[in-house]
Amino acid sequence: MLQKKPCVVVTFDATAAAMAAEKYCLANGVAGRLIPVPREITAGCGLAWKTAPEQEEAVTAALRSAGIEYSGVHRIEI
Repeated sequence: MLQKKPCVVVTFDATAAAMAAEKYCLANGVAGRLIPVPREITAGCGLAWKTAPEQEEAVTAALRSAGIEYSGVHRIEI
């Protein structure tokens, strides 16, 4: 049985924003990866950025500095 781990999931209203976030984060060494939005969360486009809880501030700061809009930040176990 898989062990669930805490993580931070950043959701987006538009697929274009999620794709821009992935491109920006990968190019700038921001930890995480693009995933389908977990069932526990409702989000507009169906894509989200998943990262470790300790990376939450780094990810949100990077997205703000890049001008990429996100709809929510969720702490869940996946």
